[in-house]
Amino acid sequence: MKFIGIDIGSLETKVVLVNGNKTMIDWRQNRSTYDFKKVGRDLLKDILTKNNLSRTDVFIMSTGYGRNTIEFADDRITEISAHARGAQYFYPEARSVIDIGGQDSKAILISRKNGNVIDFQMNDKCAAGTGRFLEVMAHALEIPIDNMGTLALESHKPAAISSTCTVFAESEVISLFAQGSLKKDIAAGIHKSIAKRVASMAKRIGVEQQLVFTGGVAQNIAVKKYLEKELGFEIVRPKYPQLTGAIGAALIAMEKNAN
Repeated sequence: MKFIGIDIGSLETKVVLVNGNKTMIDWRQNRSTYDFKKVGRDLLKDILTKNNLSRTDVFIMSTGYGRNTIEFADDRITEISAHARGAQYFYPEARSVIDIGGQDSKAILISRKNGNVIDFQMNDKCAAGTGRFLEVMAHALEIPIDNMGTLALESHKPAAISSTCTVFAESEVISLFAQGSLKKDIAAGIHKSIAKRVASMAKRIGVEQQLVFTGGVAQNIAVKKYLEKELGFEIVRPKYPQLTGAIGAALIAMEKNAN
């Protein structure tokens, strides 16, 4: 049997196929849109077809924001557990995880003794410090979101972004732009603001090295840089940080079926 992890995020849905040797065979990703169920089904169908598998050949574990909408899943797991397990797939000595997704951010502490989650903090009440926040800010600056991180690193004088609310921060950005602030300085200020907010949450549970940065926002090089400055140590990032939750879900499915 092979194992599939489906991570239904608020912005992106990820599907990962893992074999019994814990090797990632294939993966798919697409925007979640408003119909989590359809996107999940379409990605599952595609990955099964491309790998000559039928539904009965796989065990499916769902996780993420919309995990309960995937009625065809065999089981479900919280994204906290999934990201912790996925982080350890890439970095077996992982002791902490920071996951920044579309609608929330999480800091997770992992036991040195058994690799289990021993504590976590989660910000799911406000979009500030998330992928959605970056999307709104990119729109306000009229630049592609994929260029935000690179642009921010060109700055030597980050603008001060004091608002912690997405709506007010957007107004603040527009005001700074109107005052003549450079886009690169505003972009740097945005990234610094995100890092400060997330690092503050992470410090409350005592995150430590080796800290793994996961989630779609981990692909942003400026968020990583400013997080390292706020935390005071280097953090690591998987090759596919956006797939960490889906990989973790698939591995947990495999381990549960082995018992």
